[in-house]
Amino acid sequence: MTESNLQAGVRERNVAPAWSRAVELFPPPDRILSTILARQAERYGDGVLLVAGETRWTYAQTAAIAAASAQTLVDAGIEPGERVALMCSNRPEFLQVYLGCAWLGAIVVPINTALRGFQLSHILRNSRPALLVVEAPFLAAFDTVDAEVELPSQTWVIGSPAEAAATRLSPMPLPTLGAGAPAGAVRPGDTVAILYTSGTTGPAKGVCCPQAQLFWWGIYSARALGISEGDVLFTTLPLFHTNALNAFYQAVLNGCTYVLEPKFSASGFWAAARRHEATVGYLLGAMASMLLAQPATADDSAHRLRVALGGGVPPQIHHPFLERFGVPLVDGYGSTETNFVFAGTIPSDRPGTMGYLADGIEAGIVDENDSALPDGQAGELVLRAKEPFAFATGYFGMPEKTVEAWRNLWFHSGDRVVRDSDGHYRFIDRMKDSIRRRGENVSSWEVEQTISSHPAVAACAIYPLPSELGEDEVAAAILLEPGQSLEPVDIVRHCEGQIAYFAIPRYVRIVSAMPLTENGKIKKGALRDAGVTADTWDREVAGIKVRR
Repeated sequence: MTESNLQAGVRERNVAPAWSRAVELFPPPDRILSTILARQAERYGDGVLLVAGETRWTYAQTAAIAAASAQTLVDAGIEPGERVALMCSNRPEFLQVYLGCAWLGAIVVPINTALRGFQLSHILRNSRPALLVVEAPFLAAFDTVDAEVELPSQTWVIGSPAEAAATRLSPMPLPTLGAGAPAGAVRPGDTVAILYTSGTTGPAKGVCCPQAQLFWWGIYSARALGISEGDVLFTTLPLFHTNALNAFYQAVLNGCTYVLEPKFSASGFWAAARRHEATVGYLLGAMASMLLAQPATADDSAHRLRVALGGGVPPQIHHPFLERFGVPLVDGYGSTETNFVFAGTIPSDRPGTMGYLADGIEAGIVDENDSALPDGQAGELVLRAKEPFAFATGYFGMPEKTVEAWRNLWFHSGDRVVRDSDGHYRFIDRMKDSIRRRGENVSSWEVEQTISSHPAVAACAIYPLPSELGEDEVAAAILLEPGQSLEPVDIVRHCEGQIAYFAIPRYVRIVSAMPLTENGKIKKGALRDAGVTADTWDREVAGIKVRR
C-alpha cells in the first residue's frame, strides 16, 4: 500500500471507526507491540508510519527496525525484564530503542532530558538499569549524579562519543542495525516502560506501564479525537512523556502517519502543520495560549488540522482558538497511571473541564474514608479499568506507594473533582501540593530538598502561583538561618544544575517566619492565598534567565 493509499484510499472500504476495528483485530493476547507492528506491517506495507525530520519509516520498515534493535540488545546481553534507561530528545533513535525493548521484552526507562542531580540520581537508583542510552548533548548530565550511584556498565551514545570526554561514562556508539531478533515471549501485562511522574510528598515514582496499557492509550485517545485511518498525527511534545508516546500507538493501531517534531515552537507550529499536511494535533496547557499570542496572519486557518487535544487549556482560550484557527480543542483527562479516561465533545460543550467518563472505565468521587460522595460534592477522584491491563500496574520498587495509591482496588488520583448530575466531571484542584508548569509536573518536595541544602536556608516551602499562560508558576518561601543573608537570585543559581530548569522557582519570597499549623507544619495554603506579595521577587521582572 502506498502512502497516498494510506491517507486517501482506505476510508471508502471501511465503515467502522479505525479504533473499533483495531480492538477486533487485536484480541487480548495480541495487545503487545511486536504483534501490533508485525500485523500492521502486513496490512499497510510501504505506507509511511513515521516522519521525523528527514527520516521516513514505512510500516514494514518499522517492524524490521524493532526486530533489529532488539537484536542489538540481545547482543549486549540484555534480557527480558531488564531496564534500559534512555535520555534522548525527539528523534528516531528514541523510538528505535523503545521499539527494540518492546519487541524483546526489556523495559525502557525514558528520562526527562532536563533532569540533573538529585532527580536523575533517584531515577537511576530506583530503576537500576542494565544499559544506558544517551544522546550526546546530555552526557554531561550524568556528572551531576551522586557519587555513590552505580552507573550501568554499558552506555550507548546517540551522536558523537567525543562529547563524553569529561563524564563518568565510557560510552560506545549506538550499534548499527543488522538482522532482526524473533519477538520475545511477551504478555499484555508485562511492563514495557517505566515512566517517572513527579511525587508530591516524596521523590518521583516510576509508573510501571504494561504493554496493553499503551494499546488502550492508542484506542481511547483515537476514540476521543475522532481519529480515522489515513490521518496525519502531528506532535511537538516530548517522547519521554505519555502523550507523545501514546500518539505513536494511536498512529500504528489506526493506520495513520505519526509526525514527530523536535520541540514546540509557537512561531513555527502552523508552518510545520501545513508542511506535513497534519490533520490531528496535540496541545497541552499553555501551548494554545502561546499560539494565540502570536501575531495574526492571513494563513492562520490555512492548514488541514481539524482537531487538537486541548487538555489543561484554560476555558477562555477555546472559543478564540476555534474562531481564529478553525480548530476545536478536545478537553480530556488522563494520567500516566491510568489512561485517557475522560473526554469532552468536539467542540467542547463545557470548555476547560474534564468531559465525560470514557467507556471501559469506572470512576467514583470519595471522601477521606473512600466513601462515595453525591453528585455536586467535591472529593477525590478514584478510577479503575474494565479491560485487563489498561492501567499501570504499580510503582517500580515502591510497593508501599503502590498499595497506598491502589487501595480498595481503585486508583486514587489525588485530584479533587466534582461530578455533575448529568455525568459531566470538573477538576477542582490537587489534593496535595503538586505543581504543573508548562506541561511538566514539578515535585515541590524535590525542589524543597534542593533549596534546603543551601547552608543559609533554615526552611523552605514550594507552592504554586497562577501563571499568565494558565497552569502554575513555581514559588518559594524561604526562611533564613539566623545571621545569614541571601539574595533571591542566589536561590536560582543554587538550583541550576541540580533540578530541571522548569522546576526552578520564578517567585522567591524571603520571610521572617513561616505560617504554621497547630502541629508545626508549614501552611502552604496561606502562602498560596497571599499570592504575589510586595516582598515577592519575580525573576522574570528582574530579567534573570535560568541556565539550562
